[in-house]
Amino acid sequence: MPVRSDLSRRGFLTAGLGAAAWSALPAFEASQDLALLTLKQASDLIRRRGASPVELTEACLKRIAQYNPALNAFITIAREQALATARELEAEQKSGKWRGPLHGIPVALKDNIDTAGIRTTGASGLFKDRIPTEDAEVVARLKKAGAIVLGKLNLHEFALGGTSAVTYFGPVHNPWALDHHPGGSSGGNAAAMAADFCFGSLGTDTGGSIRIPAAYCGVVGFKPTYGRVSNRGVIPNSFTFDTVGPMCKTVEDVALMLSVIAGYDELDVSTVNVPAADYSRAMQMRTSKLRLGIPRTPFFEDLEPEIAKAVEAALDVLRHLAGEVKDVQLPASAGMTGVSNAEIYAYHAPYITKTPELYQDATRRIVLGGANAKPEQYVEGLRRVELARREIAKSFVSVDLLVMPTTGGTATPIPRQQVSPAAGAAPAGGGGGGGAPGFRNTSYFSVYGLPAISIPCGFTSAGLPIGLQIAGAPFAELNVLALAHAYEQATEWHKKRPKLST
Repeated sequence: MPVRSDLSRRGFLTAGLGAAAWSALPAFEASQDLALLTLKQASDLIRRRGASPVELTEACLKRIAQYNPALNAFITIAREQALATARELEAEQKSGKWRGPLHGIPVALKDNIDTAGIRTTGASGLFKDRIPTEDAEVVARLKKAGAIVLGKLNLHEFALGGTSAVTYFGPVHNPWALDHHPGGSSGGNAAAMAADFCFGSLGTDTGGSIRIPAAYCGVVGFKPTYGRVSNRGVIPNSFTFDTVGPMCKTVEDVALMLSVIAGYDELDVSTVNVPAADYSRAMQMRTSKLRLGIPRTPFFEDLEPEIAKAVEAALDVLRHLAGEVKDVQLPASAGMTGVSNAEIYAYHAPYITKTPELYQDATRRIVLGGANAKPEQYVEGLRRVELARREIAKSFVSVDLLVMPTTGGTATPIPRQQVSPAAGAAPAGGGGGGGAPGFRNTSYFSVYGLPAISIPCGFTSAGLPIGLQIAGAPFAELNVLALAHAYEQATEWHKKRPKLST
């Protein structure tokens, strides 16, 4: 990569992050641009005054301008607002004020999360000009912590699918293979993180919408326990399953973001009043006593051979990091469809009955599919979900964590009809890589409401990333993060980045 002469490199000298630090990051050079840092590295530079919020923001904006046209990860780039905020935070930095690890850190948000003064579209023509007047609760918390919002990220329209190809603004392209989709629905997040457009991002996960794209793009995606993070100010998909979570370059970066957004919100009935933690503590936790459960059925069934091989290799690594590894059988999980379809329609009914033509074809079919939901089926579905969430707690009597592949396959090519904006849609819910298994391994933990993370664990012979999923007991985010971090430190997969072209 050419030297970016307009970026200050004094930080690399004054911050004590010399050649030894960079040698730990393969393919990085001492002359790298600042955007290639992890969130933690960038935060350390700011803390030591080795780099400024403005320098970090300019580095990200320059990289976005160079590579986003090929990836289409962003819908809206809030350049002027971001630079203005960066200058304010730089002034605070110079005066000695430091808000915490996210002070002056540029981040990006999935475009179904409300941002005051910046349009929030849901990737739909219905909301293409919608500009909220208030921030979502998670955005307010990020801003209070000193984060800088670079803009809004593309997604599968209204988060109702697994490819991020069905969007009014044109499909998102996978940085590892531009003719492939990045997964969904938080596909813009995953593409942006893999391309080093920002230091962290927030997505939403209803059935796997953070974890699937994280797996397909070789980054880290975390779905916290349902109720751990506020959904207030987020365009809903399904109220019973929606969860906001971070997507970043490393597990430690995820922990830093989660520490800011986690916590009770008295104005959001979905949140639970359970004290949050400093999740960065997980980086120092010992994993040698953790008991790991491997649910072979159904999570290891119908896997692509290269995924099966990579996950078995990952389990070999984990056997050296944990205290016990054994096969387990999980209780039956309730289905999502009977509940989610009704909740999807409940939100969209006022819009789709008046302007159905403003929805993409596939999205419209999904929304209208919930119009005939019967009240008794919905109520029974909710009851089954609550029973499943109680039953799954019993699985953690004998184990602390569960480990399995994130998906059954890898990313697949973008359908031909979706190579331009406002094009027709592919079948919704198709996470790629063998069809149904795309969402199978992730949706279980959405129903259970458990914290679950996807981390890189290998690549196919075609160069496509593979994800490993780790899930924990309700509100056991620290355990999940601790094991994920230990595996990350024992391997090199998270350090690999795609070669981008303009």
